Amino acid sequence: MRVFKFGGASVKDAAGVRNMAEVLRQFATDDLLVVVSAMGKTTNALEAVVWAYSEGRDTKELMEALRRSHLSVLAEVAPDDVAAAAELVLHFDKLNAYLKGKPSGNVDREYDQIVSYGELWSTLIVSAHLKHAGLANTWLDARTIVRTDSSYRAAKVEWTACENLAERYLKPLLSEKPTRVVTQGFIGRTADGLTTTLGREGSDFSAAIFAYLLEAVSVTIWKDVPGMFNADPKLFPDTKMLSHISYREAIELSYFGASVIHPRTLQPLQKKHIPLYVRSFMDLNAAGSTIDDRSENDSLIPSFIVKPKQLLISITPHDLSFIVEENLSGIFWLFAQRNVRIDLMQNSAVAFSVVVDDSPRSRELIEELRKGYEVRFNDSCELITVRHFDDATLTKLTAGKEVLIEQRSRSTARFVVK
Repeated sequence: MRVFKFGGASVKDAAGVRNMAEVLRQFATDDLLVVVSAMGKTTNALEAVVWAYSEGRDTKELMEALRRSHLSVLAEVAPDDVAAAAELVLHFDKLNAYLKGKPSGNVDREYDQIVSYGELWSTLIVSAHLKHAGLANTWLDARTIVRTDSSYRAAKVEWTACENLAERYLKPLLSEKPTRVVTQGFIGRTADGLTTTLGREGSDFSAAIFAYLLEAVSVTIWKDVPGMFNADPKLFPDTKMLSHISYREAIELSYFGASVIHPRTLQPLQKKHIPLYVRSFMDLNAAGSTIDDRSENDSLIPSFIVKPKQLLISITPHDLSFIVEENLSGIFWLFAQRNVRIDLMQNSAVAFSVVVDDSPRSRELIEELRKGYEVRFNDSCELITVRHFDDATLTKLTAGKEVLIEQRSRSTARFVVK
């Protein structure tokens, strides 16, 4: 069994859906479980529905635009599938019925109930087209298998429950050869039947969940780029392909802010030694990138991560007493309460400095910290991280910039600059 994941860019329109079928046709004899995201900008459009609904505004026009666009794509890629069209309309009717109810005030819960429809719609369309193209498949509601807690918009997976549900509902679908199951990324369900979403990079994580449950041969994430690169091509003109790195290296890069694979996706794969491939759905001949246990290539190519719009916050006790564990525990508690992630930290005898994204939550946190500490900050900072650096590269990167903080370990250099 191989697990394939296709993101929204790969199924953004009828041409994308057809191209996806051509990719799958190249694996005609393989057992496949295919995880699909919402089409194109559907998630953004559904978020607009969430905000309108929560604010008591009319959602009819927003919903009608989504309905027309999805039915139009289905009509193009599976023109004779009356059952699929009826099922798609039924899903829209269910969401419209939900939107007629009164908002509960729990926006995160409502977000998950509404935004999750994007994946249901896209997979209905993909499944219908695959059948139209002669690729038999079974549509599976991922929520049947992916059991989570009720942490809406960032649900945590309940692995034992998932394993039991997979034995009962998923594995019986694998008897037909070749197996082709089409399901959704990003979504799950609580024990009491409410839909949840998995947060950032949730569809990639879904692919890893299914791979873990099925002990898959591999996971392939299909993208519109040839693979993973050592830097953002928009910022660095001479980027290089990371053709083969370890789980650990990929997790490190993701932690520092690189647009690679989220650690949550890699952790279940690492546990069962399932390799992850990143390949291009636009060029099947491109080699792509591999993430697995092997680490001998990790240090061959330096990687560069730049995070703009950062705040450097310095926190000092009013009486200039030492920053000790008691102070730090209270400070960390405030960051956790405000859900502000610390990207870098450094302390001296009387000051504790952190780097965070410049966001409304961070600005509110500064005011909260000022109730007990003297707080100063620099805005418009950049946080530069270099994995597997050399001094010449660091000199070039920081030339002409004011370096506010510099940190180095054996393999990583980090700079806060203005």
